[in-house]
Amino acid sequence: MTDTATTTVEEVRARLAALEDPKIRAVNERHGDDHGVNLTKLRAVAKELRTQHDLAVRLWATGDTAARLVALLVCRPKAFSAAELDTMLREARVPKVHDWLVSYVVKKSPHVEDLRVAWFDDPDPVVASAGWALTSARVAKTPEGLDLDALLDRVEAEMKDAPDRLQWAMNECLATIGIHHPAHRARAVAIGERLEVLKDYPTPPGCTSPFAPVWIAEMVRRQG
Repeated sequence: MTDTATTTVEEVRARLAALEDPKIRAVNERHGDDHGVNLTKLRAVAKELRTQHDLAVRLWATGDTAARLVALLVCRPKAFSAAELDTMLREARVPKVHDWLVSYVVKKSPHVEDLRVAWFDDPDPVVASAGWALTSARVAKTPEGLDLDALLDRVEAEMKDAPDRLQWAMNECLATIGIHHPAHRARAVAIGERLEVLKDYPTPPGCTSPFAPVWIAEMVRRQG
């Protein structure tokens, strides 16, 4: 690829287009991801580019999913303002882009807590799911100041009928509380058993079920 100092959006997109695989696209599209680039190969492109924040901003502006995934890998997370990240999240309707934006960029931002609070009760369930994902991270790592009983109250009242993306994020929060906080474990398991969310989710051999009671039990066993 051209020297990273002079790499253009067009060059990156041409490289990604050459990696497009119809079979991978077909698999991805079943999960709502509209691109056909093997993620290992996509990461290799990003690694070659190294950090280029201005290029990342331009790649994001294309709206192309593969280009946006590269953008999230070559940007400087701390360079985005809270307003920019909020706009990006609301634009990120593709699941993989949404997940990488939250995991690789927002979690490294100095604005992460403000955004967590702002998104948590957003009327858009996809935006709210990001708030719940960030809350799960706090439950696991920095739970001080969080009301875990109140979070369980919300999960118990709302998770069963929540839209898919929000339901998944609430379920992760439920499991995270149960895994990391023994005082709340019995209630977390009881909520999961009563609501039965993701109980029948198809789980490949060797993987842990996302059904909260099973997930909690397995992770606690591993801590053991």
